[in-house]
Amino acid sequence: MAQEEIDRLINVSLHIAVTGRTGAGKSTFINAFRGLKKGEKGAAKTGGTETTTESTPYEHPTMPNVTLWDLPGVGSPNFKSETYVKKMHFEKYDFFFIISSERFTENDLMLAKEIQKRKKKFYFIRSKIDQEEEKEEEEALSKIRIDCRKNLKELGTPHVFLISSKDLSEFDFEELVSTLDADLPAHKHCALLQSVPVTSVAMLEKKISMFKKLIWAAAIASGGIAAAPVPGLSFACDTAMVMSFFTRCYHAFGLDDGSLEKLSARVNKPELKNLEKAPLLKELAASSAIRMGGSAAGEFLCSLIPVAGNAAAATISFTMTRAILQNGLEVLADEARKVLKEAGLEK
Repeated sequence: MAQEEIDRLINVSLHIAVTGRTGAGKSTFINAFRGLKKGEKGAAKTGGTETTTESTPYEHPTMPNVTLWDLPGVGSPNFKSETYVKKMHFEKYDFFFIISSERFTENDLMLAKEIQKRKKKFYFIRSKIDQEEEKEEEEALSKIRIDCRKNLKELGTPHVFLISSKDLSEFDFEELVSTLDADLPAHKHCALLQSVPVTSVAMLEKKISMFKKLIWAAAIASGGIAAAPVPGLSFACDTAMVMSFFTRCYHAFGLDDGSLEKLSARVNKPELKNLEKAPLLKELAASSAIRMGGSAAGEFLCSLIPVAGNAAAATISFTMTRAILQNGLEVLADEARKVLKEAGLEK
């Protein structure tokens, strides 16, 4: 089924473990990654004391196949380092973020080594960079990186990403995403790029490029369905697939009301939260349905002709689906670019 094919491509599960010392800012980072604020529905509970008592899953609000797991702080009275690994079931996670708000400790080293034993990736995050004095000076940031690496020298020279969960557009978040994108298997990086917030034009363009690559696979799947001489099948499958694709683009590009409201607050431009984009999605759906309806009739008539007719139906469906998805992607991408320009983030 065409819908099953697009689901396979963009609904791949991704399980991300977030671990580290109690009070390091794990829950705050999880909320920022998912575009949520403290106290919002679905947000992870935050606090200076140990607020996580077990491995707790937090689904992404618009990408339910992406889950961030808030792990209890290692080394706390309730979770000794010796038993931590077994209790947390490390094998179920795709990769790990090891977070510290100060210097990395022996417990962090222990976690990294245990993750290495299981042949999985881990990434060190130095959190709460926004709270550092002279944080804008590159020399000060370089010193923080060097100090962090000194404590991790047993692992060679691991990369340490400096992150501010208050504003992911600052410091090393985009470098972290680029590193993850390069490290993840091809079928996983689609889920990653859809789930991260739009922090800049460069991030938006990464997302657009990823969706462009998905269009060919979706169009090929559509052509395969059209070759079957079943009335209404091609139209039904293509309609579901196209709407799924457009909806993913809409959320991934930050065009939903929640994302616009957060962007408005971030750049201090109240007018941005009034840029309602939902009607655009409805208009795309309606115009696409009309085009697919006309195409489906021709496809069915062709499919009744043995061999040559099936090939013709597949070609018509492939061409039409590709054109509709390309047009819709460009419309949504242009709207997202306009929003970033309004926000003063076009560079």
